Amino acid sequence: MVLVHSPIKLLSIDFDGTLVSRVSEPVLDTQCMGFIRELQKAGAIWAINTGRSVDLLESGLADFAFPIRPDFILTTERDVFRPGRNGDNWEPFGDWNARCARDHAELFASVETVIAEFVDFVTQKTKARLLYNCEGLEGLVAENDEEMERITDFIKRARAEYPKLDYQRNTVYLRFCHADYHKGAALAELARLLEVPREHIFASGDHHNDISMLDGRVAAMPSCPANAIDEVQDAVRNAGGYVAQKACGAGVHEALLHFASSESFRG
Repeated sequence: MVLVHSPIKLLSIDFDGTLVSRVSEPVLDTQCMGFIRELQKAGAIWAINTGRSVDLLESGLADFAFPIRPDFILTTERDVFRPGRNGDNWEPFGDWNARCARDHAELFASVETVIAEFVDFVTQKTKARLLYNCEGLEGLVAENDEEMERITDFIKRARAEYPKLDYQRNTVYLRFCHADYHKGAALAELARLLEVPREHIFASGDHHNDISMLDGRVAAMPSCPANAIDEVQDAVRNAGGYVAQKACGAGVHEALLHFASSESFRG
């Protein structure tokens, strides 16, 4: 099958729970992978937009035996990478990552008091596990969804005087971040650098941290698989997007078929 005249010029797709099924077989949907390959052959650009780091994403691509490679990757819900030109798999695309790192460093230096309050709350009132990196506290892993709700309620109250302090949430994982940096912002920067307008951008995701790229502001073709949480499905519907009947990769394939109309195909 050859794709022609597809409106989809840039794809931004979440990894875990969207492209990859972690709860049922098959892990990858072969029709979805084949469709993305055809889009790439037709000139579309595919980006994986994930909370994973570069290394964790590369290990996932290898572990799940992805048959095709993304053209770009957007990692840790903020950074933008293109294929490396000096032997590396990936390198920063533009100065976005440097600006992002600077803004995060300045933010976290200014909110040490509220972060200390948060650490006290988590260690004394929850069973969540705090996660640290070389810069300090990065986030946490909650014991369950109910505990995560308690934790996010606390953060919302504690950060009232710090509007730039935000977080990204995916199941029981939480990462602190600057409010200006998220999956939607990373996608917007990639689209700007590639000069792809909103009308030609397809996005798909399943959880809280995907909403910023599914609310219609960045991508005119937002979608989610059937396994997406209610908040994501609501955001997609409100943006005039497509909520699939099938889960994970099969749902992504279903959404791609929806937006690339039958008039876009031949053969």
